[in-house]
Amino acid sequence: MGSHDTHSTEATPLPTPATAAGRDGLDALLRRPSRAVIALDFDGTLAPIVADPEQARAHPEAVSVLAALAPKVAAVAVVTGRPAGVAVRHGGFAGVPGLEHLVVLGHYGAERWDAVTGTVDAPAPHPGVAAARAELPGLLDGTGTWIEEKGRAVAVHTRRATDPQAAFEALRGPLTDLAARHGLIVEPGRMVLELRPPGMDKGVALLEYAREISAESVLYAGDDLGDLPAFAAVEKLRSDGTPGLLVCSGSDEVTELRERADLVVSGPEGVVGLLRGLAARLS
Repeated sequence: MGSHDTHSTEATPLPTPATAAGRDGLDALLRRPSRAVIALDFDGTLAPIVADPEQARAHPEAVSVLAALAPKVAAVAVVTGRPAGVAVRHGGFAGVPGLEHLVVLGHYGAERWDAVTGTVDAPAPHPGVAAARAELPGLLDGTGTWIEEKGRAVAVHTRRATDPQAAFEALRGPLTDLAARHGLIVEPGRMVLELRPPGMDKGVALLEYAREISAESVLYAGDDLGDLPAFAAVEKLRSDGTPGLLVCSGSDEVTELRERADLVVSGPEGVVGLLRGLAARLS
């Protein structure tokens, strides 16, 4: 395939990845979509970042675009640090024609929701999460931060503090110590520090899922530090001969992700536009 006809048509222009590996990944996806996995983070990628995560909702066009794309590829997977059921609710993914085989890998893959059954499979929660949560109010008093309950994890948000970045930096050490005492790790993000069990991340979840369905190409889109393991997983797949495309849902807050991406788009709006272009090309 020539690059001009692979990446653009007058009706549905697709952006050209900046790297050779990314162009190979897009070519492989377009050449054999029935063996391609489209994997997407939720917050900041499918849903705009908002001050209160409970108010986060998928981009208004995300579900319809995914429903148009999903039947043409091997699988669509939403890979998120959120509980799987919360991502399903906030995304509006349940019972949508075209999304019958959508999978949500929640809590970094510790939980899995399948559209075909509508149920969540999950192991027992780590006892350290409840123990750490009990100590947080004393540690955070007067910092202007707030706690998000995530079931299998607990997150401390600094976005509403007087100086969000200063609060983030000041709390990073104490929260890391607290996590270590209870057998947890700290996952930093965009003005958020999440305490969660070790051993599971988006990279592990993505690798296992790609291998489970024998993916021949993988697209992964994310926006935050927690997406770096998924980027590494795609790089690992590429080194093993499975083409992949890394997409950064453009954010000036996470330059490391942007620098490693093959393609940078303008937030959830840009992600939806890319998915729309793919769905049109594959029709």
